[in-house]
Amino acid sequence: MQYVKDVVAFGPRPPGSTAHLKLEQFILSKLKGVDVEQDRFTAQTPVGKFPINNIIAKFPGKKDGIIVVAGHYDTLYSQSKNFVGANDAGSSTALLLELADQLRGKQLDGYSIWLLWTDGEEAFVNWFTNNDNDYGSRHLAQRWQQDGTAKKIKAFILVDMIGDADLDILKDMNSTPWLSDLVYRAASDLGYQSHFYKLQNRIDDDHIPFANVGIPVVDLIDFTYGYNNVFWHTPQDTVDKLSPQSLAITTDVVLETIRLLDAR
Repeated sequence: MQYVKDVVAFGPRPPGSTAHLKLEQFILSKLKGVDVEQDRFTAQTPVGKFPINNIIAKFPGKKDGIIVVAGHYDTLYSQSKNFVGANDAGSSTALLLELADQLRGKQLDGYSIWLLWTDGEEAFVNWFTNNDNDYGSRHLAQRWQQDGTAKKIKAFILVDMIGDADLDILKDMNSTPWLSDLVYRAASDLGYQSHFYKLQNRIDDDHIPFANVGIPVVDLIDFTYGYNNVFWHTPQDTVDKLSPQSLAITTDVVLETIRLLDAR
């Protein structure tokens, strides 16, 4: 939760903004001593060209293969100066920073773990037109397909909007079924199953470009943020709507899912 507060303190963080650059620098400052790759490029959007930067922190393991845990760190390209995006995407940014703290300096007996902060997830004008979404993910998925990385990835776990005080992770029907089932097993093993899969839907999110290149994917997303999504993409998406328990539950389930993947 402290990381969420740190992130939100930068204010709105759309690509190209000063706050976005400051957040990039903040993330990198928390990854000192870690093998970090930056995937920088310029995206053509309906409102012009914008710099995009996917940040990848790599933690090597002994097993041959990679597990990616991802979440976006950009906020909605909005005219509102009050849109701070505590849940979307403060929560995912913070969860990955916490995972980095958990993994730093450890010898991983299982697969390598790559933490991926994706950029340019939000639409600049309209999500449903002209591929105006998932800019960072689409770029990186194609790159990983071309350089052979995609074939090494055993699972891609996406987290998005996972800080909601009333946590209810839906079952995404666009996720890989066996990996989605494994997440539910992890949640059940930890006693958190009541927070998972009450609802189901098909979600378009950062995992789709990676699924399109043959990578097993799962999206952990709470898409009922406030009654009828009243807080989503509004200035009301603030820290007081979030819960440390929700962040802890999601983080624990991600770590347990990794353990189950290592044991497969």
